[in-house]
Amino acid sequence: MSFFKKLKDRMFKSASKIDEGLDAIIEEGAADLTQGDVADVVAPATPEAAPEPLPLQAPTPPLEAPASKPGLLGRLIGRSAAPRRALDDEMLESLEELLIASDMGVDTALRVTANMAQGRHGKMMSASDIKGLLAAEITRVMEPVARPLPIYPKKPQVVLVVGVNGSGKTTTIGKLASQFKAAGKTVVIAAGDTFRAAAVEQLQIWGARAGVPVLTAPEGSDPAALAYDAMIRAEADGADLLMIDTAGRLQNRADLMEELAKIVRVIRKRDADAPHNTLLVLDATTGQNALSQVEIFSKIADVSGLVMTKLDGTAKGGVLVALADKFGLPIHAIGVGEQIDDLQPFDPEEFAKALVGVE
Repeated sequence: MSFFKKLKDRMFKSASKIDEGLDAIIEEGAADLTQGDVADVVAPATPEAAPEPLPLQAPTPPLEAPASKPGLLGRLIGRSAAPRRALDDEMLESLEELLIASDMGVDTALRVTANMAQGRHGKMMSASDIKGLLAAEITRVMEPVARPLPIYPKKPQVVLVVGVNGSGKTTTIGKLASQFKAAGKTVVIAAGDTFRAAAVEQLQIWGARAGVPVLTAPEGSDPAALAYDAMIRAEADGADLLMIDTAGRLQNRADLMEELAKIVRVIRKRDADAPHNTLLVLDATTGQNALSQVEIFSKIADVSGLVMTKLDGTAKGGVLVALADKFGLPIHAIGVGEQIDDLQPFDPEEFAKALVGVE
């Protein structure tokens, strides 16, 4: 199974939220239209204008149950293709509310719907039409940020990986290291989360699996010192890449953020241009909180790119669109599971289709 087939299958929470919401918006408008049309048909202006009754093909239904019989326009809609409604201001407002609920954010939702309506205002649209327009607009927003992690001739290329607790940093490092090794790159990992034994063990498992050395320090050691020693080791080994894990830290904890700033300062004593990449790993389930994480981590560690994990476990996948629209930072990869092939380079068109539920 291809990754993006898997993405579509696993992003059911985000896709179903938008998919079902769009269907409801279209059906609501179509239902209103049906009621108005039927009212016009069954209420002629004068008795003389009433049509002659049609020949009966079956027994007349009981008078007390007319509601069970669909209206004229309802029968026509049922015989035709999908319901449609006008792309008017009321529908656009409903679309905006739906996108905001999927964590796309107010500003991005307004911009997306405005672009969708351009040149189409008042036209009749089906849910399928709207999904196609929405997927195309999301793709347009995200194409400029869909860039793989750049590889430089500099050895070692130092990649610092940061993020809050539980965002998936350690697993992401393991997967990237394994993929780089499979592509012929020599990699060294520094287990800079010196406060959590489980993180070190997890990296060691990935390192053993990929044949990549994992440098560790005693629990509670200074992570900045480990990062510095790891750079010396990676230089001696002639490694292409040094990937440095860091402890998860909340962006509102000044002491922890200062510790991260110290790691960056110490790394730059060895190489003034390092870290050459600073990856911020974001958990999709945090929704709009991801925006504040990008702001704070960028100030401390000069974030150069993003990796979004856990898109398979949330109905808030729209936050990735908000991030692209607001910050314009490269999105290097996205993840939908725990296996190595569940982290792949970001493809904006496939992501947009999966998010909206387009087949």
